[in-house]
Amino acid sequence: MRIVAGSRRGHHIEAPKGRATRPTSDRVRENAFNLIGPVDGAVVLDLFAGSGALGLEALSRGAARAVFVDSSRDACRVISANLDKLRLVATVLCQDVVRAIAADRTRYDLILCDPPYDYPRRAELAPHLERLLADEGLLVYETAGHDQPDVPGLTARTSRRYGAARLTLFER
Repeated sequence: MRIVAGSRRGHHIEAPKGRATRPTSDRVRENAFNLIGPVDGAVVLDLFAGSGALGLEALSRGAARAVFVDSSRDACRVISANLDKLRLVATVLCQDVVRAIAADRTRYDLILCDPPYDYPRRAELAPHLERLLADEGLLVYETAGHDQPDVPGLTARTSRRYGAARLTLFER
């Protein structure tokens, strides 16, 4: 995997070993950021971060701050190593995503949410996602291609399928 654009364009990043993490492909990330638009100065939350590829891409493209959340210690180590390699600074929280966002009071300009396709606690995520999203913010929710996510309180701006993945962008 590599960073697609921005100040760290072309730099390779690592992903956690094994099948527990499903990194977002370069192609899907590129399309996601084409849909998102400029992220200069944005405060970003990357949930179920895995390798951190989405949040790292945002930082490379000019986001001011990022918080990465993943429950896997291996994933958190990889995210920290990728941040070091790219010489980027961010917060990495190695804890249950629902617990982490339930305690968070920050408002984010961009929330990147890529839970496992079979994640059983999706309904618990939705109210927190709506609460944490800034007024002009954008939520990018990645799901399996056949799924159409719903986040009460937010409106779907667009939903696009890329192979086995679907990206749905929500706004207030």
